[in-house]
Formats: sequence, structure tokens, C-alpha cells
Amino acid sequence: MLYWRFLVVSRKFIVQKELGKWFSNAERVVVAGIGNPIRMDDNVGVRIVQDLQGMVSEKIYLIECETVPENFMPQIIDFLPTHVLLVDAALFCSEPGSFRLVQPEQLTAYPAFSTHMFPLRIFCEHVRETTKAKIALLLVEPEKTDFGEGLTLTAQASVKEIVKALLELLPQ
Repeated sequence: MLYWRFLVVSRKFIVQKELGKWFSNAERVVVAGIGNPIRMDDNVGVRIVQDLQGMVSEKIYLIECETVPENFMPQIIDFLPTHVLLVDAALFCSEPGSFRLVQPEQLTAYPAFSTHMFPLRIFCEHVRETTKAKIALLLVEPEKTDFGEGLTLTAQASVKEIVKALLELLPQ
């Protein structure tokens, strides 16, 4: 059990380090929370954005996309971001609550399940072509995606960790 906990802590440290590197030279950042509010942990991305509200500078544009990030394309483009971070739940065969930083071109490499109508990879390609911004996805492994409101304790703990990391790494 101790070995498993070490692996989880190590993985989270690595993700934070990757995020720090990814945010280097960031000037204007969009953080888009994606998820379905009536599918429990699927709403983790939206919850992270909600928890960041009022705690970031004007260089950060927070968007609660829910299940339709494509509807926010004009606002993202108008913000002229240097970086766009999409935060979403995804099943990638890992421990619930773990998270990964993934480049859009890697989306086909992960056996991930998505609840979105418009494929995120196509969305990312369009945003990248239009804004020339760096784009990445921060994916969180959900514990439950049953119908219902509220996050599991596992997802809540991940939200706290991710919010803390983002507050340390986002431009001021």
C-alpha cells in the first residue's frame, strides 16, 4: 500500500512539473473547465474553474464550458491567449483521482472516453490554428460518472490539489 501511495504522489509531482514547464512564457491563459454537472466526477473540470474564480489575475480567463467547449470558441479567440488549458475528466485506465497533462495530438494514444458531442481533438486543432496558442488537456480519472450531482471524495481531493498547483503556476 505504501508503494502505491508513493507512485500516486510521484505521478502528481511529475504532472505539476510538466505543468510548470508548459506554463513557461505564458502571458494570457484560458483555463476551460469541461464536464457534465449531473454526472458526478465528470464535472471535475468545471469545479476546478469554479474554485479558481476570484483568485487569479486578469491575465487568466476562466470558462465553465460544461459539455460544449466549442460554444466558447469566440470568447477564447477574442482573449488572444498564449496558452489554453482544458480541464476534463477522462477514463484512461489509472487510479481514480489521478491526473495527466496530455497534448491534443496524444488524445488518440489514450484509451479515453469522452462525453462530448464535438471531439476535443478537433476543437483543440481549431483553437491552435486560430490563436497560435499552446494547448494542453489536464485529464482527471473519475471514480464515478453515474447520474447524480456532486463529486466523490477522491475527485474533491484532486480538485484541491489541482487548484493549489494552478494558483502557484499561473501567471500573475
